[in-house]
Amino acid sequence: MESPVSNAVLASYLIGLREGLEGTLVVSILVAYLVKSNRRDALRKVWIGVAVALALAIGFGAILSYVNAELLSGANQELFEAVTSVVAVGFVTWMIFWMRRTARRLKGDLTGKLEEALQLGTFAVVLVGFLTVAREGLETALLFFSAAQGATNAGPLLGLLGGVLTAVLLGYLIYRAAVRINLSRFFTWTGVLLVLVAAGILKYGVHGFQEAGVLGGMSHHAFDISSWYDPTAWYAALLTGMFNITAQPSVAETVVWVGYAVVVLTLFLLPGRGHKPAAPATATPREPASSPA
Repeated sequence: MESPVSNAVLASYLIGLREGLEGTLVVSILVAYLVKSNRRDALRKVWIGVAVALALAIGFGAILSYVNAELLSGANQELFEAVTSVVAVGFVTWMIFWMRRTARRLKGDLTGKLEEALQLGTFAVVLVGFLTVAREGLETALLFFSAAQGATNAGPLLGLLGGVLTAVLLGYLIYRAAVRINLSRFFTWTGVLLVLVAAGILKYGVHGFQEAGVLGGMSHHAFDISSWYDPTAWYAALLTGMFNITAQPSVAETVVWVGYAVVVLTLFLLPGRGHKPAAPATATPREPASSPA
């Protein structure tokens, strides 16, 4: 398979930033609740759950890479990459709409679950910390694997780590009330960019199915701009790495990319009922922002 996302540093950074900030804010809500309710003794249990979830996400990513690189080849490898791409797009689509729908009641839900866990005992508290981070971590691993397929260097991995570290720093500064960020606007804009990244990943998946012989029409190009679209130019690296824009996409790839982007962006940007603009997120040393939106 050609390598349309070999320069996926920016896409990986966005994935790490978006997913990382979601996870960081959720953990900060749990930490602030324990601190405010004088239950610091339970903090260690929450962090144990978080650490186990992070280890699971890293292990999941390593397994995906190992299976793809060591156990598969030829058409089977193309098919595996295609399937993981489609699954990743499904996860990121669900995640974007889930956050849009539940962000405003997220703090209440989390603190309610944590209060119940405190009454049940140590394992329940660890489980809350684990589940808080596990979903974000597994999504990140799968999405990163799909976005970075075909990469020939460590650029995408460095981009992901940079995004996660930026997210952790922002989350900490928000928690300490050192910065003010309009999280509603932040998650809207990063959501739009992730939809376009997901459209590129889905296009890559379609290409993989065509390479594996599952879908036909690979030689039927929607357009051909190779006469002036230099794949080594900076703009081409940016567009290819972020959104999988290529010079000779097939008709099926183009239809899927445009169809997904138009439909999902339209639904995502539709104003919700009773939606009110969120104020810029602020936090005190004892209590972080009430929700990531």
